[in-house]
Amino acid sequence: MHRSASRLTRVLACAAVPVILTVAGCSSDSGKDKGSNDGKKSDASSSAKPNAKSAAPLEKAAFATLPDPCKAVQTATIEALVPEAKDKNGTATKSNDLTSRASCSWNGLDEDGLKGSQYRWLSLSYFRYDSHASLGSANARAEEQYNKQVEAAKASEGAQDPKAEAAAGIGDQGTSVAYTVKKEVDFSNTTIVARTQNVVITLDYNGAAYEGAGAPDRAKLLQDAITAAKEAVASVDAANKQPAEQPQSPQPQQ
Repeated sequence: MHRSASRLTRVLACAAVPVILTVAGCSSDSGKDKGSNDGKKSDASSSAKPNAKSAAPLEKAAFATLPDPCKAVQTATIEALVPEAKDKNGTATKSNDLTSRASCSWNGLDEDGLKGSQYRWLSLSYFRYDSHASLGSANARAEEQYNKQVEAAKASEGAQDPKAEAAAGIGDQGTSVAYTVKKEVDFSNTTIVARTQNVVITLDYNGAAYEGAGAPDRAKLLQDAITAAKEAVASVDAANKQPAEQPQSPQPQQ
């Protein structure tokens, strides 16, 4: 009995040896493979990383500043669009960065005795974008804002039957959105959204009639708004043109 138990112990011990060697061998081989694979993975990961030198640089923003919004539309245009404006110079909205955001508004009530009164309100806003490594190019960011402004105009509170149309000849992109808002009287609203390079312009123009006056002509409101929007776009280009350098007078020779 004792002899059989000793023999069984030796058999189990011998049988375990190849298993241990196999595991050890696998461990040794896997270590070599792992080192080799790590090298390959390291090479692959390093090759997958973008090369900063080869990456195409983002385009430089076309416009570096914004015009004064209260002076972006001609005085004659303001007088035509907003008769009897309370302040023909406009009311600027406060901004902590006038090179990126700026806006101005005008309003006025033109009273005509027994013929009633006409109210007009005009607002002009600018948004300017720079190229940013994590946010994209200046033009792409402006286009995104342009699309948001168009959708916001169509979803204006109280807007009835908003009608959006392409507005040609106003910057690189232009859209007009016309609709009616019912308050104590019907307001006819027109919003022009335009983009010129990295700047987005939003112009709101509305009118209403009081005391029996005829309702504003919606087609004329639209045309007037387009006229003002074109001037607002042109002002962006003018604000970014550098003044011509004055020729220097020759220095007298000693």
